Amino acid sequence: MKNAKTRTTIIVVLLVVAVVGYYAYLSNRSKESKAEASMTVVETTLSRDLSKDYPPTPKEVIKYYNEILRCLYNEQSTEEEIEALGLKARELYDDELLAANELGTNLMMLRADVQDWRSKGRRYSSFNPASSTNVEIYDVDGSTFAKIMCGYIVMENGQNFQKNQMYLLRKDANKQWKILGWKDMAELEQQNQTAE
Repeated sequence: MKNAKTRTTIIVVLLVVAVVGYYAYLSNRSKESKAEASMTVVETTLSRDLSKDYPPTPKEVIKYYNEILRCLYNEQSTEEEIEALGLKARELYDDELLAANELGTNLMMLRADVQDWRSKGRRYSSFNPASSTNVEIYDVDGSTFAKIMCGYIVMENGQNFQKNQMYLLRKDANKQWKILGWKDMAELEQQNQTAE
């Protein structure tokens, strides 16, 4: 009889511990969900750890780069956030592009550009990277490159205008696509007409 009471007591204690543990787990999960929900767009963009979650394709690299641009130019980012976003963008850059853009100068120019953008009342209305089937991938001298166009609609003083950029990416030694550079499509077309 004593053994039956002891077993019953142990089972009841274990059930109470399990219920309390499960309640604590659910409460903690709810708090984490609320914390994630209250993160700003800038905080969410900055929270991505590119060392563990690097975009796998040229299109995904450009999509994430556009998220950074949206935070820089559409959100009311602080000076610290602008710098952090600039550093995050640099994580997507090819070594050659990084070498051509010294960190201090690059961040100073970025802050000035964001300030100019805001003073003109500009906003990106939309970002439209080309579909994955429209990415041109090719090899030159042992390196793999990708070209992808992205269309932007920019709003300025109530007027919308279209802007298209051609991005050039190169696969690095870690097989990650890095941004080597970009060019405004209107400039490219003008250069092509001049060359003819």
